[in-house]
Amino acid sequence: MEKLQGRVAVVTGAASGIGLSLAERFAAEGMKVVMADIEGAALDSAAAAVRAKAQAVLAVRIDVSRAEDVEQLARETYAAFGAAHVVCNNAGVAVIGAVHEHSLADWEWVIGVNLWGVIHGVRAFVPRMLAGGDEGHIVNTASMAGLSTAPFMSVYDVTKHGVVALSESMFKEFEATGAPIGVSVVCPGLINTSIMRSARNRPSELAEEGKAGPMAQAFGQALGDRLTRGYPPSEVAEQVVRGIREKRFYVVPAQPEVREAATIRAQDIIGLRNPTPRR
Repeated sequence: MEKLQGRVAVVTGAASGIGLSLAERFAAEGMKVVMADIEGAALDSAAAAVRAKAQAVLAVRIDVSRAEDVEQLARETYAAFGAAHVVCNNAGVAVIGAVHEHSLADWEWVIGVNLWGVIHGVRAFVPRMLAGGDEGHIVNTASMAGLSTAPFMSVYDVTKHGVVALSESMFKEFEATGAPIGVSVVCPGLINTSIMRSARNRPSELAEEGKAGPMAQAFGQALGDRLTRGYPPSEVAEQVVRGIREKRFYVVPAQPEVREAATIRAQDIIGLRNPTPRR
């Protein structure tokens, strides 16, 4: 999909971080942009900034973990613009802790946003895109945590591996059926975003957090420090646009040392070795 100007891009998690950078990058390409997020005030502010650069902007406050909210997003998109050409299922949250320390609410919240959010986005938009008959592209945000694993990140890793598997299946299905829709899975490495502060948007009914032990807390602090030195979100957006134009499935804006974790995991699987501990 090379021509982006005049077409419609939908981005969830668009009020900050990677999502906002995607919205800004699509606006720079001359696209109409639909921005969705759960954080209302931040979304309004972000949309106002993007409006200065875009042909048209629609801002919709939704919770991607709710199927009816994402269906509403699709309805409003098509009512406003008549189409969706690029759909970025990008919203994400994170928690830190050992597997046995997590509360059920931890699992429900993160799976609801990170995995069900993608599932809802696919179910709401893909049938409409296929019915329209135009070329399009689905962009699902996973993580290097979808290609490797780390201690104290089990909940996050499970969701991101799920997004990679879902995306690979979609890619193969569209190739087999000749659908005019490309698929990319984005696996960022260390990116300077506020994902480690995503609890600010955690719903009250899922507020019970697991009790992370001292090792998990130390891991979380170190990860937070590393993220502040990571790539800017704009680097992810730039690579996503290139990936769409090249119909490239894997988009991996990750540092070499972060990519190495996926290589080591693959070698462990090929060699039937026990998982190599993260250094």
